[in-house]
Amino acid sequence: MRNTVRSFALSATVSALLLTGTSSFAAECTNEAWNKVMSRGKMVVGVKADYKPWGYRDESGAIVGMEVDMAQAAADAMGVALEVVAVQSSNRMQFLEQGKIDMMIATMSDRPDRRKIVGIVQPNYYTSGTNVMSPKAVGIKNWEELKDKPVCGKQGAFYNKIVSERYGAKVVAFTGNAEAKQALRDKKCIAWVYDDSSIMSDLSSGNYDDYEMPLNSEDDNPWGLAVPLAEKDCIFGHFMSGLTYNMHQSGQLVELEKKWGIQATKYLSDQKEKFADWIQE
Repeated sequence: MRNTVRSFALSATVSALLLTGTSSFAAECTNEAWNKVMSRGKMVVGVKADYKPWGYRDESGAIVGMEVDMAQAAADAMGVALEVVAVQSSNRMQFLEQGKIDMMIATMSDRPDRRKIVGIVQPNYYTSGTNVMSPKAVGIKNWEELKDKPVCGKQGAFYNKIVSERYGAKVVAFTGNAEAKQALRDKKCIAWVYDDSSIMSDLSSGNYDDYEMPLNSEDDNPWGLAVPLAEKDCIFGHFMSGLTYNMHQSGQLVELEKKWGIQATKYLSDQKEKFADWIQE
């Protein structure tokens, strides 16, 4: 049955490309990674193993999380088995370039320089932005309440400039995140400003039960899953682009967000509405 599904997926995708592509375009697509995945019946996907709840190890040591579920959905749609490999921000693109993984879903921001190295497909599946973590007892309700207040930050982070210039916060910068968060615990500031995905990871860890991320995130930085650069505009890239589109339209990404206890993002809500089927039953 698995071989039948896999063969159908392959033939359907190839047919679509032949109908829409030119002969010269087809000649440029070796589809090496895609063919390797389909022939061996397994896809190896790079995911984070230290970034709860997107990718982390559970008590048994297995890697689980929202992005692991996305990888499983991709493997299921292709009719192949899934193997996940732990990657880090420092090696995830290299692993894909070197063929150690077939695809990567690993909290990677979509940037112009990265598009020259790996094949980041559209639409983007998630996003991160600027936000703060603050004690629930402080009760911050809007960004303007940070004016003239001490806010902890990490030295060199662009978030510091945003909250100081836009909202008049008095940023106290520390050498690292650990120092900044300890200063927050020590009440040297009313909030810690940083990337909202990192804040949500902290909040889901169980170590910050008395804290919250009370504001609407700003300055979205979309995340992209990636295939090998040479296959972005070939079978693999088109397949993953279509799958991501379908996951937005069906609301599957919104449901995964809920499943993993991630604070609802306006981005996923907006994408679901943007890609909604115009014929609603």
